[in-house]
Amino acid sequence: MRVELFPFQKRALGDIRMKTAEAMGSYHRTHAPQVVSFTAPTGAGKTIIMSALIESILYGDDTYAEQPNTIIIWLSDSPQLNEQSKLKIDSKADKIRLSQCVTVTEDSFDRETFEDGHIYFLNTQKLSVSSKLVKNGDGRSYTIWETLANTVREKSDRLYFIIDEAHRGMQGREASKATTIMQKFIKGSDNDHIPPMPVVIGMSATTQRFNALVDGTSSTIHKSIVTADEVRASGLLKDRIVITYPEASAVNNDMAILQAAADDWKAKWEHWTQYCFEQHYAYVNPILIIQVLNGTGGKLTDTSLDDCIAKIEERTGFKLENGQVVHTFGATTASLTVNGLEVRYEEPSRIADDRNIRVVFFKENLSTGWDCPRAETMMSFKHANDATYIAQLLGRMVRTPMQMHIQVDDVLNDVHLYLPYFNEETVKDVVEALQSTEGGDIPTDIYGEPLSRKRFETLTVKTKKKTQTSISGQVTLDVFKTQGAETPAPAVSLYIQSAPVPAQQQTQIPDAAGSAHTQPAATFQQPSTDNTQATQPDVTPSVATQSSATSTPAAAPEVQPEEEPDLFDRGAVMKFINDAGLLSYNVRALRINDYLKSLYRMAHLLSMSKLYREAIREVQDEIVKMIHDYVEELRAKGKYDDLVQQVKQFELATQIFDAFGETVDNYSVHDMFTTTDTDIERQFQIADVKLGREGIGMAYGNKYGDFSDLTAFKVDVILFVADEDCMNKLHAYAETRFHGLNDDYRIYIATIDSEKIRREYDSIVSDGDMVSKHNFRLPETIQVPHEAGGKEYRDHLFVSDTTGTAKLKLNGWEANLIAEEEKRPDFVCWIRNPSRASWALCIPYEIDGEIKPTYPDFIVVREDERLGYVIDILEPHSPDFKDNLGKAKGFAEYARQNPRVGRIQLIRMSKDAVGKNQFKRLDMNRSVIRDKVLHAINTDELDHIFDIDGIID
Repeated sequence: MRVELFPFQKRALGDIRMKTAEAMGSYHRTHAPQVVSFTAPTGAGKTIIMSALIESILYGDDTYAEQPNTIIIWLSDSPQLNEQSKLKIDSKADKIRLSQCVTVTEDSFDRETFEDGHIYFLNTQKLSVSSKLVKNGDGRSYTIWETLANTVREKSDRLYFIIDEAHRGMQGREASKATTIMQKFIKGSDNDHIPPMPVVIGMSATTQRFNALVDGTSSTIHKSIVTADEVRASGLLKDRIVITYPEASAVNNDMAILQAAADDWKAKWEHWTQYCFEQHYAYVNPILIIQVLNGTGGKLTDTSLDDCIAKIEERTGFKLENGQVVHTFGATTASLTVNGLEVRYEEPSRIADDRNIRVVFFKENLSTGWDCPRAETMMSFKHANDATYIAQLLGRMVRTPMQMHIQVDDVLNDVHLYLPYFNEETVKDVVEALQSTEGGDIPTDIYGEPLSRKRFETLTVKTKKKTQTSISGQVTLDVFKTQGAETPAPAVSLYIQSAPVPAQQQTQIPDAAGSAHTQPAATFQQPSTDNTQATQPDVTPSVATQSSATSTPAAAPEVQPEEEPDLFDRGAVMKFINDAGLLSYNVRALRINDYLKSLYRMAHLLSMSKLYREAIREVQDEIVKMIHDYVEELRAKGKYDDLVQQVKQFELATQIFDAFGETVDNYSVHDMFTTTDTDIERQFQIADVKLGREGIGMAYGNKYGDFSDLTAFKVDVILFVADEDCMNKLHAYAETRFHGLNDDYRIYIATIDSEKIRREYDSIVSDGDMVSKHNFRLPETIQVPHEAGGKEYRDHLFVSDTTGTAKLKLNGWEANLIAEEEKRPDFVCWIRNPSRASWALCIPYEIDGEIKPTYPDFIVVREDERLGYVIDILEPHSPDFKDNLGKAKGFAEYARQNPRVGRIQLIRMSKDAVGKNQFKRLDMNRSVIRDKVLHAINTDELDHIFDIDGIID
């Protein structure tokens, strides 16, 4: 594969590959049809996994031999979905040739059987009674049903039938027709004279959907399931879907909502530009997609496209150009003229790869067979009775553009949908349709919010709004307050062409003194899609220009009131926390990779990051030495030559029978054959796979090979891998070495600026253990739920960049605890540590024999004379909860492993002598208390420790 699969995708691939092999074997033993049911939530990458499965079947893998004569038939209910799947296989599976992928067409397809080594794409519409494929005549020798029946009869040992139920876009009668056709391949059809397919692999987003499809079949069903939690942990999907709708009393809903959508899209441009520039990634270029109404009275659409373009340009402050706006209207493929702009038709499957596309108009054909992770903001003019269509569309938008969770800026982990003709109740219908019909247990949180009441607030440590680095070809557009808008639109970073501009096209912009200076007019251009521009920026001053959507002269800048200074240096505090190398944990349900692969990945990362340049070479040398030591031990014991002979020779036994099956002689005739160099090479390649495909065998040959016998070193490697004790020792070494490298270099990984390296590190350690250590690291921007009645805090580390405060709603315990902390003379700031947030500090603990994660409520930062700052972890926790002892032990163990932490306290509320509430704290950073807690065996003992050793500040 050209892409690296996520750990959950690798696990799913291995599971499906095993079950397809079992299914094919069972079919030939019993002749009973087999079904492999593959269920995974929306956005899990089912097509990618199936592409890897097909490649594995055709070309083999570490476990299974290649089957080059395999025939794959891929059935869906949409030609567009087939095309998208075909393109994805071509782009992601490097071993599969495009010529192997064949779309079955009515005009040209006419074969007795399907051809070996090919992947055929069918859709249910081509199998209806009106299709030419199902009829004889017009020069057709075989109907599609005859081709299928002949293939089952002659090639059942290598025929796999894939039913793509994952993207069902049809509704009502059409959906029923598609289901009936799909069931023919599972149950067979007497009318069409086809038997059930030998092995059917069903892809579905929900178990209910595929269960309905196979209902009543006699097939043996093998199930493979990817859970929502696995997908959520991967970072492959957005964290949140936020659906915005107007209040019931609002008027002119549609344009007000479109204005809000344009603001959101513009903000996404700004955040993505900043992120990609700072992290040296290719620019994402987010897309605004607009779902318009169908037309009546001969009109193409009842939505005014001219008004849409005008409002977008007015609100964002830049002029859209030809090629940046496209449509996908099925009624016409002609270009349209919209507000003076040429809007061409574009195939939905090709939108994602056209980096110049900014805005897409569509009706309904994006809900099926379409995948565009760059589509981050959507506006729909559909009415409330179209909830299912909208849910299907959201299922296509939920993937992240960079196939990873963004740790630095939480704003980039959302997708927004704006619905002017929905209300609170009908938005719930969309959520229900998305969860039940489209995605099942979709691994993304879904929220509805009225237009005037935001669901989430953006908080940051960067409180100065206009400290953005400019880069060559980039201009910061401060969009002035547009008429009728309540508040000015936020600034957005766009790109301008750097070529000279004629004087008549130049714009006069007043400077701070009121005099005008000349600047080129901004034109919205395609950003660079490689890393060259981002890696070597030509830093130039930002240019402030007036919105091209307005024609009024630029006014002199308003005098802003002087902002209240920050209480502390937020950037310095965040840097201290991120450089401290504190532990946070990832708790998995299962381990994905073996330690040998994890060790190689860790060693490569350390070498690449220059933290330990010789890491991978030293690991290779150590394994090579293990092979050499084993060979020398065999020589010393006199076993080497005999084992070499066993590798180089094999025995062919012959026994003679008469015509009635009786043995003619009572002994076997044995002939010894010497293996060829090709046989040795094949065994050597298998050994290389078991050694992790890291070139260990060749490294051994380079150091210990005999040039007079070029196969000798290969035999040594084969012997080592064939010895079970040797492989057990190798994996034990890998586990010890992996954890040693992780412990030695984890703290240094925390200080590396590259998010790409830190992300790879997190992936490596997550794959190594069920409970894996990570560096606790804060992002620069987070999003927190908007909570009515919250209190504004200036001493929270993350604050709004407009107010300088964080509005947070704490319960009584929590608010009183923070108030008590704020009274300390060394107090600097605090952070609310939210459960489930990707960046949150997580500590593992054990309860009822199971390891679970816990997220302490607060992180407090205090001043320290020697270190500058010190970090405390505080958890107010009721003694009534049964997890008290488990969490106390978890905190105690965390304190033992993190001596840099100041206080790690489990806190309870108690009463003083006069009945007043007070906090009693058990500090796990004190070794005496820690030891007592770790040795406690029940909650009563923990309560006694609180009574004796708990402190009241």
